[in-house]
Amino acid sequence: MARMPTEPLVVGRVIGDVLDSFNQSVKMTVTYNNKQVFNGHELFPSAVTARPRVEIAGADMRSFFTLVMTDPDVPGPSDPYLREHLHWLVTDIPGTTDATFGKELVSYEIPKPNIGIHRFVFVIFKQKTRQCVSPPSSRDHFNTRNFAAENDLGLPVAAVYFNAQRETAARRR
Repeated sequence: MARMPTEPLVVGRVIGDVLDSFNQSVKMTVTYNNKQVFNGHELFPSAVTARPRVEIAGADMRSFFTLVMTDPDVPGPSDPYLREHLHWLVTDIPGTTDATFGKELVSYEIPKPNIGIHRFVFVIFKQKTRQCVSPPSSRDHFNTRNFAAENDLGLPVAAVYFNAQRETAARRR
């Protein structure tokens, strides 16, 4: 039996901690310096300092999408639903293009995990119309589900995540 595209998101607790279960309907490719991101793979923070290329395929060019990049593993309030940190937000991305064609509402912030392993999650939502997404008030205490509900985005159409942890001098060699 073929694996469902969202199965690694369940295993990595992205579905559950960050997202509700959804059916992937577009293909998203995230690439840092020609290195593609795959669910659960580890990337060094030094390898993700530049904004990645995020491409959306399998969609109509007349459709528009919102990209959210978040870290759900930052230490924060006791309420796990307010623990995410927003790293990047791009809206109005036309289908069959990449994030550079969209409108950056929150600029890319370099992942800097301090303690333990952090998951960095990229999520694509299909917008109902253009220019319908409002930026959040803060990067901190972000919640992907609440953001989607507040902007009438519905369930995600694609997601991928990578793991990263703080680099020691020995790991950088």
